[in-house]
Amino acid sequence: MNIFVLLKRTFDTEEKITIANGAINEDGAEFIINPYDEYAVEEAIQLRESHGGEVTVVSVGGEDGEKQLRTALAMGADKAVLINTEDDIEYGDQHTTSKILAEYLKDKEADIILAGNVAIDCGSGQVGPRVADLLDIPYVTTITKLEIEGDKVSVVRDVEGDSEVIETSLPLLITAQQGLNEPRYPSLPGIMKAKKKPLEELELDDLDLDEDEVEAKTKVIEIFLPPTKEAGRVLEGEISEKVKELVSLLHKEAKVI
Repeated sequence: MNIFVLLKRTFDTEEKITIANGAINEDGAEFIINPYDEYAVEEAIQLRESHGGEVTVVSVGGEDGEKQLRTALAMGADKAVLINTEDDIEYGDQHTTSKILAEYLKDKEADIILAGNVAIDCGSGQVGPRVADLLDIPYVTTITKLEIEGDKVSVVRDVEGDSEVIETSLPLLITAQQGLNEPRYPSLPGIMKAKKKPLEELELDDLDLDEDEVEAKTKVIEIFLPPTKEAGRVLEGEISEKVKELVSLLHKEAKVI
């Protein structure tokens, strides 16, 4: 089975985000594999263990992303590909990333492509579906269970606190939701082996893509932290008085009624 995983480098979820000049300050920040992508990597490895084949993890970005790709190799992936856009693209969005990934994957004859449901930094959940659309293959998002028999696929999909079962066929792209599996930690032998596993680095020219083909369709105007919440207020008096005061506050101050 020819298995590919789309992987993104994101801020560590334990990091305290700071803003400088309308942008996220990356100085001294720690980065990790996007947590939802870890579920995709784990599921890909389990698929290979059950069905055979090869797992390739692919990432778009700068050279710093090599660390996260090596982590995925240490988890058990076979190969990694970094599509380095550091010198070619000043700003990219979901269109940019999807176009690059689809161009790379178009002739790879992938049986299944796995991605995280969302990235914890942007949270749009667009890249996986966009890649599938460009490749003209079916996709299912937010899955919590995956079973493959031959080219037939059964998935359980998380839908607003409930679930639905979908049957489809390969080739297929799926996005992983929390609960799909429990990602393994890289072992020491895995970390040592990862150093010798192939990590290929490509650029836009290697994909026959021009900068204008992957130019972002959106623009970030400003990034800012949410305002600090004010302390709550305790209402005093009889129940009827507190109800009247609450309604008045919701109407005049909070302006929600």
